[in-house]
Amino acid sequence: MHLRLIAGAIVLAGLAAALSATAQTNVYRWVDKDGKVHFSDTPPPEEAKSVSQKRMGGGYTEESQLPYATQMAMKRNPVTLYTASGCGAPCERGRDLLSGRGVPFAEKNAGSNATDREALVKLAGNAEVPLLMVGENRVRGYDEDQWNSALDGAGYPRTRLPSQAPTRPQDAAASPGAAASEAAPPSGSAPAQ
Repeated sequence: MHLRLIAGAIVLAGLAAALSATAQTNVYRWVDKDGKVHFSDTPPPEEAKSVSQKRMGGGYTEESQLPYATQMAMKRNPVTLYTASGCGAPCERGRDLLSGRGVPFAEKNAGSNATDREALVKLAGNAEVPLLMVGENRVRGYDEDQWNSALDGAGYPRTRLPSQAPTRPQDAAASPGAAASEAAPPSGSAPAQ
């Protein structure tokens, strides 16, 4: 009799978990052409303005919230990636590694921004990109093992959470260049252009 109660409780707990997982949904908010505000669980039409999306229900963390370990690492050792449009594969692989680990980072384009180029030369002594800054730690060129070691030492988690969106550069003005298809120099770095 006692085992039957335990089995029943386990089945009920499983059903409750399944139902709460299916209760998770996205809610969209947008303004139509007439200025009316709409809320819906379906994506808005193309002409919608001021679109925002929130994940609701299911007890999951919103995508905008970072794990505690990442928040602490960010405060102690912020990450900055110096790139340039001619950097190609090394910069692209660097961005992918940071994004895959869920590491928030600022991207500085030393090729198109004179201030960022001066900062890069001051930090590294030259204008070779990529340069990864993890707090005060500098890593020149792209070497996956060195980048992972620097991020591990700063306390960043090895992987992002399943519910965590891949990170993108925090500085929208420094979006990645289109030269990802160019051949990379053998050293894993290139001069900022």
